[in-house]
Amino acid sequence: MIYLFCGDDVKNKHSSYEKFIKSIPIGTETFFISKNDFSPIQTESFYSGSGLFFTKCVVVFTNIFEKEETLDFVLEKLNIMGKSENSFVFLEGKLNKAVLDAFKKARAELNVFELPKEKIEKFNNFLLANALENRDKFNLWIYFRQALENGAGMEELAGILFWKAKDMLLKKSFSKFSESELKNFASKLSYLLPEARKEGKDAEFVFEQFLLEAF
Repeated sequence: MIYLFCGDDVKNKHSSYEKFIKSIPIGTETFFISKNDFSPIQTESFYSGSGLFFTKCVVVFTNIFEKEETLDFVLEKLNIMGKSENSFVFLEGKLNKAVLDAFKKARAELNVFELPKEKIEKFNNFLLANALENRDKFNLWIYFRQALENGAGMEELAGILFWKAKDMLLKKSFSKFSESELKNFASKLSYLLPEARKEGKDAEFVFEQFLLEAF
């Protein structure tokens, strides 16, 4: 089965997506794959058959269509995915009619969330990155809450903070953090949300606690 969550109404889209993720039966093998982790070979293994240690699994792809070659690959394989014993979930931004029609043709469950143009708002998520760089825990938490209230997704926020930590490491910006602190922060953040969901925990609560206790 294929499930698609897309559109620019980010708040309602992520609310629906989170409910779906929480509805996955505990114990079901679940894989979370971002645009940087996507591999055609790995994806083929998911829709070709069962794994060595599980009979069925759920594969969650996040914003992988930002890369055109990935979008082309997935659209070509949608019908095969739809016939697989495994389930495939896509969390994406706004998609054009041609892409949506391809998902419809593959009998995917479509969850499209669109905002009227005059209501579209975009929170500056890089405020979180700046707060991290300044080791400003209070504003990091404030901006985290504001971003969520404005409809930002947790994967998006985790990505911004992970990028900033890596950027500081590359630039050797160790005036307010040690190298080991930044490496530890980035490492924990990379698996924080997938691990929380696998364990059946409230991902938002886990993320918020992590930020409050990170430094």
